[in-house]
Amino acid sequence: MAVEQKPQYTKADFESENDVRWCPGCGDYAILSAVQAVMPTLGIPKEKFVFVSGIGCSSRFPYYMNCYGFHTIHGRAMTVATGVKSINPDLSVWVITGDGDGLSIGGNHFLHAIRRNQDFKVLLFDNKIYGLTKGQYSPTSELGKKTKSTPMGSIDNPVNPVSLAIAAGATFVARTVDNNVKHMKEMFTRAANHKGTAFIEIYQNCLVFNDAAFENYTEKDVKNENSIYLENGKPLIFGKNSDKAVKLSGFHPEIVNLSNGNSKDLLIHDEKIKDRGLSYMLGQMGVENEGLPVVFGVLRCIEEPTYQERLLEQEKTAKSQKPKTSLEEILNSGDTWVIK
Repeated sequence: MAVEQKPQYTKADFESENDVRWCPGCGDYAILSAVQAVMPTLGIPKEKFVFVSGIGCSSRFPYYMNCYGFHTIHGRAMTVATGVKSINPDLSVWVITGDGDGLSIGGNHFLHAIRRNQDFKVLLFDNKIYGLTKGQYSPTSELGKKTKSTPMGSIDNPVNPVSLAIAAGATFVARTVDNNVKHMKEMFTRAANHKGTAFIEIYQNCLVFNDAAFENYTEKDVKNENSIYLENGKPLIFGKNSDKAVKLSGFHPEIVNLSNGNSKDLLIHDEKIKDRGLSYMLGQMGVENEGLPVVFGVLRCIEEPTYQERLLEQEKTAKSQKPKTSLEEILNSGDTWVIK
């Protein structure tokens, strides 16, 4: 019996011939490169990949991938991806969106795709600004953000993408940052191997309209003091000298100093907990709970039936309960009229 040979690709096989047209220094370049590097490692035929995007700088992505793709309309990438995956469940479908496209006009589709556990991967490029339309505040812009559309400062409370995804029931939620290519590749690989909605928020620097928005997590001198890279089954330790950790005081996280020998009752990360409370709390750290470090890595990874699995099962059941009929028989069943 012949053994099925997995396709052998290189990163270059996923690079299109189109010129990449993002601003020089944009974080999108690093994300694109990381995705193109991961695709050959997944053992999936190139014709089985589909990238679906909406509108925005990030949504040019399908043009730069040498595989199938759809550049759709504003906020509707997930609806198109739902159709693609439901009709062709063997495809590996990736949704590319931004904080504006995915969380503003596309917010309703975002919530419902996630609660249904659609079997696709969602990469949300979060630069906390509308870049393509030249620098207006977005759903993730911080309170008080001064932009062309909010010259006196935004009065909107910002959306926290990972918290929103967890609240909607996402079965895989992660966060990464554009300047950590190794970590991005790890997150993309894990998302690719997850069955169900895999959501990744990517902190992405917009050099022109919102530069240094994430410098607390990217600058060498301060990033270790302000961020934690999660490891399943391990405590949340951080700091330049790995001398700080997180423990829970009731339902509230607090920082403890390990140099004082205070290593009891540290919070141990468990991404497999089905209850959303802990992962939701982790997603708020440093974003909504100031004074705490921001977490990167996989916050939640559980197994649940996917929308496509339930759809196929329902279709199978329906077919088994009804005799096979022709289209003509269906059209002539019940009350019919002949128009002359």
